[in-house]
Amino acid sequence: MSRITVSRLPVDPGPAAWNAVLPDAAPAQCVDGTETADWIIIGAGFAGLAAARRLSQLCPTDRIVVLEAKRVAEGPAGRNSGFMIDLPHDLSSADYGGALDDDISLTADNRHAIDFASQMARDFGLGPDAFVRSGKINAAATDKGCRHNREYARHLSAMGEAHKMLDADAMADMTGTRYYLSGLYTAGTAIIQPAAFVRGVARGLVSNRVRIFENSPVTTLERNGNWTATTPSGSVTAPKVILAVNGHLNSFGFMENQLMHVFTYASMTRVLTAQEAAALGGHAIWAVTPADPMGSTVRRIQTAQGPRIVVRNRFTYDPTMEVGEQRIRSVGRDHDAAFKARFGMLAGVEMEYRWGGRLCLSRNNVSVVREVDTDLYAACCQNGLGTTRGTLSGILAAELATNTPSDRLSRALDADPPTVLPPPFLTKIGATAVLKWQERKAGPEL
Repeated sequence: MSRITVSRLPVDPGPAAWNAVLPDAAPAQCVDGTETADWIIIGAGFAGLAAARRLSQLCPTDRIVVLEAKRVAEGPAGRNSGFMIDLPHDLSSADYGGALDDDISLTADNRHAIDFASQMARDFGLGPDAFVRSGKINAAATDKGCRHNREYARHLSAMGEAHKMLDADAMADMTGTRYYLSGLYTAGTAIIQPAAFVRGVARGLVSNRVRIFENSPVTTLERNGNWTATTPSGSVTAPKVILAVNGHLNSFGFMENQLMHVFTYASMTRVLTAQEAAALGGHAIWAVTPADPMGSTVRRIQTAQGPRIVVRNRFTYDPTMEVGEQRIRSVGRDHDAAFKARFGMLAGVEMEYRWGGRLCLSRNNVSVVREVDTDLYAACCQNGLGTTRGTLSGILAAELATNTPSDRLSRALDADPPTVLPPPFLTKIGATAVLKWQERKAGPEL
């Protein structure tokens, strides 16, 4: 018999802006009383929804219950920058790249996940406003950033990956600002509206066999033959469970002192007026990641209300998995500075939304896809790329739990476990110092 008491529940700072700009979702259905199923999936983010989809393919008559602690898209899945990146994207490196052979395999796995997401988008009728495979651009604002792009381009050439360098004029034509000196374009990334995507996938999955319960945080998980997940208003019992909770794997008692919990932050402007949009110029929709991993991700988006700009930067190490509103306000000043530096023609445009989102990293950049207890499977630790790696982890956890072999699953199972961290107080000091140092080095890329 196994009994797990969940030590903490998700806390997400600031509004989930991507979700807030969408029409209101249908009323939530939460667990009410006692339910039974063949599968329980805990977490309705990218990993949990991908696991549900893959299980529905592999076990077409099985009943699947997905338990989400909040509303779908209110957690980290609805808070990210919306890039499903296929190529190496190691946030701890200088230019995103790693070992050549590992990066080739990683890219193949990432593309499998993006293909899977693309098929879900087609199957569930999601349009290009939710998912489009348009590629991405690493934007460089400094000479050092340009060097990072050239170094990454050489790495891509060694991998046999096509890419295109963009000059300052091309960047200005796209973005409307002369802030960027160069860009590096690659074609395989999908750009998503994260809340629209996960809400659309969740809506498409629901059937008489797949049910999604929101506002249903799991407080205990107990195995007595089958597993029973208890929530504040009821319980669900099933033979097998998939934990798709990313860093909250620690909250279920697994991988203690092996996972690093980091927050990153974003702000979204109010709607630009027609005059402001004209003053900016450039393309109506665009998105750039920074040449330096610690720099600013920037997107111009089109919402039902009109055009907006999103700025994402800053990382903080927070092992409690919680940050306060004071942090959001403090980081917001950095967002305002980054926005002002890039868009001087938009003086007077204010941020309407500010928020933070949780990341989970391992020191050796590995995910956790494995059986952590009898018939209890993990699809966690996405290393800052939750859209792609979360989707992949969910697929692989479903295949592991159903004994469905693949080369991708073999690679995941053969990977080392997350490296054990130093004592918590040393990790906190060290991680905080490294993040601040890397951000200072990023300079105007931030």
